Amino acid sequence: MPQEAASGVEKEKSMEVAIRDGFIKLGQALKLAGLVENGAEAKERIQNGEVKVNGEVDTRRGRKCVPGDLIEMEGKSVTLTCR
Repeated sequence: MPQEAASGVEKEKSMEVAIRDGFIKLGQALKLAGLVENGAEAKERIQNGEVKVNGEVDTRRGRKCVPGDLIEMEGKSVTLTCR
C-alpha cells in the first residue's frame, strides 16, 4: 500500500496548465497553476531563486513563458500547453 500512495503523490507533483495566449508571465503562471496564493508570494519565491524554468533558476517575475515550458517549484512541475 505505501507504494500506491507514493505513486499517487508523484502524479500530483506534475501537471499541465493551458494558456490561451502565446505566452504568460512567470508570476502569473505560478498563480494559475496554484503553486502560490498571490502575486506577492510569486514575486518573493521567484526573487529567492526557488523557481526553475526549463531546468534553470530564473529570477525574473516577468519572464515570458510559452507552451512547452516546464516550470518547477518545491518538487512540483507544471508544463504549459496551448488552449
